[in-house]
Amino acid sequence: MDQKRHQLQGDRAATKQLLDEYIDYLMAHSDSEHPAWNLEMIRSGKRNKWNYIDGCMITGILELYEITGEARFLDFADRFLSGFVEEDGSIRTYDPEEYSLDNVNPGKNLFPLYDLTGKEKYRKAIELVRSQLSTMPRTPEGNFWHKLIYPNQVWLDGIYMALPFYMEYEKRFDQEKDCPDICQQIANVEIRMRDPETGLYYHGYDASRKMYWADPDTGCSPNFWLRAEGWFILGLVDVLEIMTDLPMQSETVHLQHMLLDLAEALTRYQDPSGLWYQLIALPELEGNYLETSGTALISAALLKAVRLGFLPESFRAVGEKAFYGIVDHRLTKNADGTPCVTGICLVGGLGGEQHRDGSVAYYLSELVVQNDAKGVGPLLLAYTEMLR
Repeated sequence: MDQKRHQLQGDRAATKQLLDEYIDYLMAHSDSEHPAWNLEMIRSGKRNKWNYIDGCMITGILELYEITGEARFLDFADRFLSGFVEEDGSIRTYDPEEYSLDNVNPGKNLFPLYDLTGKEKYRKAIELVRSQLSTMPRTPEGNFWHKLIYPNQVWLDGIYMALPFYMEYEKRFDQEKDCPDICQQIANVEIRMRDPETGLYYHGYDASRKMYWADPDTGCSPNFWLRAEGWFILGLVDVLEIMTDLPMQSETVHLQHMLLDLAEALTRYQDPSGLWYQLIALPELEGNYLETSGTALISAALLKAVRLGFLPESFRAVGEKAFYGIVDHRLTKNADGTPCVTGICLVGGLGGEQHRDGSVAYYLSELVVQNDAKGVGPLLLAYTEMLR
């Protein structure tokens, strides 16, 4: 930890200063109605709503509070979530029966805010979010659908979005009753979505095999999308962190094996720059590019996993190389002097109105933007690991 702080305060002092300035800038220009980091919402022109993107940023800000003890981080997170959470525990714009796993992700910030503020509204809101999972539709294998509008589909993203909240709830408030269900859902992803040749995981799986993007035999989408790999590996680490002192030895060993296997696969595809490609397994493909958000997620996951003892020390160098790759190649300043993070894929999905088919052409067609929270949030999480 002392060596890491020296790195960021010595030869990397400028890095720390720029990141600190960027965080301060975003906090100064954001509230629950107008988050400066949520480009999707800004582009839509609509009122902000409860969403996973803001959830990522608030998670990082709460991590900064834990590390620094600076009250301004806790105060910001409390004000931001109070813009959604009412005194009765209801959450403005959130409908559990929308059945979207994305909407579970911001719920995990309710746990630390309840602990730190003692506000009962956060405890009540936790129950509201948990109620969604009680009636969430499932695939025949037992996995949550990613969303009601995507029937019978499992996306890697959903592991990060829902299962850390689910595990935290079970550990705290439900006598660990459904912890085996969480581990089985992750095991099902390994069975259905892992490619044995590369060790990578396909972005999506359709248990019905009816979607146009699904392989008729496996049900999987056709490509390995970087950010999905990042969501998945960080979700694995977060679930393992919560499981640390639970009597689930065999499940823990299995998840750690999955984590190591995926970490080794990802390392094989890391570019010399430290970043990974948008289509991770096709580095030579014309039009493919080194992408920021997925790189930041993997960096955060590897650094956290090493710190917690889930991965060997050798993976620290991989995570640091990714972090500094972003800093050196993607962190800059605009003409007006404001900090800027570039090279972020704005969105990525399967199906929907846009007929997203999971093809190479699709993943390379999505907008590449700067300063969107799907890149900034994971970078913030990686930064907090560098500070620890």
